[in-house]
Amino acid sequence: MSILFFSLYIFHVQKTVIKVNVNCQKCKQDLLKSVTKLSGIDQISVDGEKQTLTVVGDVDPVFIVKKIRKSRKCAEIVSVGPPKDDDKKKIIECCLPPYCNDCQMVAVSYAPYDGGICNIL
Repeated sequence: MSILFFSLYIFHVQKTVIKVNVNCQKCKQDLLKSVTKLSGIDQISVDGEKQTLTVVGDVDPVFIVKKIRKSRKCAEIVSVGPPKDDDKKKIIECCLPPYCNDCQMVAVSYAPYDGGICNIL
């Protein structure tokens, strides 16, 4: 009986809302890249204003959070439930900066080697 219940639970389409810090376009791109690798996803949307990721499909919410945390983002599940038909509203893009302080590129420089003797003490 428990095996049958478990197999029915896996194939149940559900809407999962996860709170994630999305501060810039790079954060959003990294988040989508890590989550879209999961199988069974029908629809993904990121809301930059509400700082949420919405996934619709037959994916376990714990697997989604694990993938997000592997990409070095903090994530917590807000809600899990059946998808509604009125969720197909207009997608409004909010303007996010290209980089934030957490993922800003840092220039690294090095001193050229002048051919001197290398001493390791």
